[in-house]
Amino acid sequence: MKDIIFDLGGVMIDWNPRHLYKKIFASTEEMEWFLGNVCTLQWNTQQDAGRPFADGIALLKERFPKYSIQIEDYYNRWEEMLGGPIKGTVAVFYELKRKGYRAFALTNWSAETFPIARTHYDFLQQMDGLVVSGEEHLVKPDPEIYARLLERFHLKSTNCLFIDDNPANIAAAANLGFDGILFKSPNSLREQICSRGLL
Repeated sequence: MKDIIFDLGGVMIDWNPRHLYKKIFASTEEMEWFLGNVCTLQWNTQQDAGRPFADGIALLKERFPKYSIQIEDYYNRWEEMLGGPIKGTVAVFYELKRKGYRAFALTNWSAETFPIARTHYDFLQQMDGLVVSGEEHLVKPDPEIYARLLERFHLKSTNCLFIDDNPANIAAAANLGFDGILFKSPNSLREQICSRGLL
């Protein structure tokens, strides 16, 4: 019997800043430049690691005053980055739950915005436990955040199946003894779970 650990963004939840910024910028080129040079994923990761959005936004507005409003929108209109559940993965999650497996979430997510996500997705209420990076001030692939998951919920890494869309996060989990699936699509996830005899 395995415990199943899900990443959220890109695995169970379609979170993408482009859902918002395609409404804001007139051209795809400017949107991609903005996301590649101003509100980058690396910058966002600092909020996932616990930095307040107000601090991160202030830093960028000083460097890119031309984009002050668009930078503020990253937080003020954050909810518009949510594109909905990744239905195939959520279906797998519920099937596993019906089979009696425990399911947990280990996610890189800001503590300020995660409560918004909680209001959108019922399956988050069905998790047996969640570890949110912004609350821990640690982000994957730091081994310590995996250790906190194991300690908090009394899990054994060798009994855990970890699902994530980032190869570095999968590698870090494997180093700790987790079985890992690199998420590419709900269909491939289902195939790999079935190949392990879990469904």
